[in-house]
Amino acid sequence: MRNVVIIGSGPAGYTAAIYAARANLEPLVIEGSEPGGQLTLTTMVDNFPGFPEGVMGPDLMANMRAQAERFGAGVMSGHVDRVELGESPFRVFVDEQVFEAGTVIVSTGSSAKLLGIENERRLMGRGVSTCATCDGYFFRGKKIAVVGGGDSAMEESTFLTKFATDVALIHRRDQFRASKIMQDRALSNERIRVHYDTVVEDVLGDDAVTGIRIRDVKKDEVKDLGLDGVFVAIGHNPNTGIFTGQIDLDAKGYIRTRVGTTQTNIPGVFACGDVQDPVFRQAVTAAGSGCMAAMEAERYLEH
Repeated sequence: MRNVVIIGSGPAGYTAAIYAARANLEPLVIEGSEPGGQLTLTTMVDNFPGFPEGVMGPDLMANMRAQAERFGAGVMSGHVDRVELGESPFRVFVDEQVFEAGTVIVSTGSSAKLLGIENERRLMGRGVSTCATCDGYFFRGKKIAVVGGGDSAMEESTFLTKFATDVALIHRRDQFRASKIMQDRALSNERIRVHYDTVVEDVLGDDAVTGIRIRDVKKDEVKDLGLDGVFVAIGHNPNTGIFTGQIDLDAKGYIRTRVGTTQTNIPGVFACGDVQDPVFRQAVTAAGSGCMAAMEAERYLEH
């Protein structure tokens, strides 16, 4: 029996663990299939407060985990197979183990949709990115590509023109699905060049991105584009499969929380980080919501 079980890690889960441990709740963090979350796939993190010279993503997550453990949090490797949240104590299943919990904090995050190209994962953090806000600064004065056709692709393309000299917007169809206002903003920007009816067949480079190989699906023509970075903006999937039918989810699968809180529709179950935030998806906002979740769990247990 645990006071708090935190499902998932990353800046939200580890911050929740730090605050819960400091409140003597002896939380247990079950890290999930990707310990540390999406930041472990990045290299330099320049926008997390307190690191004027930047910090490597994996190092930041390792430090957060160590800080949580210092205050008495338990951290275990493992993937939660299912949960039973119908009544208290809640039950969390990890392989053959079952943990009972007075409160549960969900910080399972979201996963960026990728193109499915082998070199895409190999060069992640070395020219391939899924977050313009996080990494745009590193491409000042460089040429980049953005892949996608929705609002996210339009927004990221426009944002990246603040840094890059040239943005190639790659879309597999002959028209965008983004809202008209977002399209107009992107298409009127002289730094953005659109490649319609085009798919990315490969990401080029050994130690860093040097270009992409694209194919015109109508003409069946293949050519290489030399550039320094590729931003994949085809959406995210919240990691909420095991909560379907128990926790209230929105149309895209994100956990619904009460405005201004991390409370879900189940008293005693809280959600923080990207799993309930389809808008900002930043390490610092995830950490902030992890703090909120731990404090709300503490108050719930007191009452």
